[in-house]
Amino acid sequence: MNAIASGSLGNAAPFLHRYAGLRGRLAGHALPHVAALREAAAETLRAGGLPSRRVEAWRYTDLAPVLRAEFREALTTASGDTPDLPTPRAERRAVFLDGRFRADLSSLDGLDARPLASALPDAAERLNKVASASQPMVTLNTLLFEDGLVLDVPEGADAGRVELLSVASGEAATSFHPRHLIRLARGARLTLIETSVGEDEAAHLHNPVFEIEVAEDARLAHVRVQREAAHAFHLAHLGVRVAAGGAYDGFVLNAGGRIARSETHVLLDGPRAEAHLNGAQLVADGGLADTTTSLDHAAPNCPSRQTVKTVLAGKSRGVFQGKILVRREAQKTDGYQMNQALLLSPDAEMDSKPQLEIYADDVKCSHGATVGALEEEGLFYLRSRGIPVDAARAMLVRAFLQEAVEVVTDEVAREVLEEAVAGWWDVNGGRA
Repeated sequence: MNAIASGSLGNAAPFLHRYAGLRGRLAGHALPHVAALREAAAETLRAGGLPSRRVEAWRYTDLAPVLRAEFREALTTASGDTPDLPTPRAERRAVFLDGRFRADLSSLDGLDARPLASALPDAAERLNKVASASQPMVTLNTLLFEDGLVLDVPEGADAGRVELLSVASGEAATSFHPRHLIRLARGARLTLIETSVGEDEAAHLHNPVFEIEVAEDARLAHVRVQREAAHAFHLAHLGVRVAAGGAYDGFVLNAGGRIARSETHVLLDGPRAEAHLNGAQLVADGGLADTTTSLDHAAPNCPSRQTVKTVLAGKSRGVFQGKILVRREAQKTDGYQMNQALLLSPDAEMDSKPQLEIYADDVKCSHGATVGALEEEGLFYLRSRGIPVDAARAMLVRAFLQEAVEVVTDEVAREVLEEAVAGWWDVNGGRA
């Protein structure tokens, strides 16, 4: 990159300067295709920067705190000290520390899986094929990614349960941008449990991008649990393509971070393809959680379901933006979307924007949104039975979330979600 004054680079200047500083190491990834993608991303950021609230898709989520932070490169390596890790939730596990794969902490026996850093000669052409290069977080990730997981499940195989664990080391003001490529061949099966955790003092930026391909009659259950530090920033983007008869069953739990945005774009690309994009957001005082989704029905006879529930404590903010697009050829679409929020404080705020854009005439689509507080009648009933007020509030909150969590059919994945919900309430429930 040519020497350019910081002011002329706009709000993306720190990331562009980091790109310039890392070009020596990124040269190891500088296959012609990858180098071209990186430079295109740099040009996009030089021209337009990262989005402000004047951009409609980012109207409710202000990136100013992210842009003010002076992030630097994480100093972790592919081996070294062993951090404290959560108990494994699957026999096969891929561990990333500050965005870098740790082979010494991982176990991928029996899987066609490898770190992106070593898979690029073969995997380079898969980059930006499902995730759109026009999306801001994809652009930033393309500029700076160094590693990630490449996982392929062969035709007809059942890979069972696999865990993807991302750990932030606790070093302040670091940023990492893993790129994960997941592909299921025809008739394949996989349950992927993804967990992101970090130390309490870590004010890091975690910017993962997933590119997921689900072939004909394949099924992917993808449960994402984000429990990063209270001062961390988590900006995730998922691009998913589902072929005829395939299914993507996704669930995301945002239960940490100062700003946490999970953005998922799904293309239903063949008849009878289906997608479930369910989730929950638990937002502590001072936090912001944003679930943004786009479901593109591009073929006939495709069902989609989405229920997202948000619990807000203290002076916090929740965002839900969900769009269902039904193209002209997508007759007999069956789409359902519901967003519900529970405000535990008069200072909490929920912004909800469900959308339907329909060009076919033989469809069944609906959406809805509700925002409310805990029912005083329910609290009174429980307290009249001798239940303390904090326990009564916890019971009502858990009951509110149950409808969202119970759609997760994998028993272990559901346990992970329930533990995360209980852990959040133990820390934040008394301060709601």
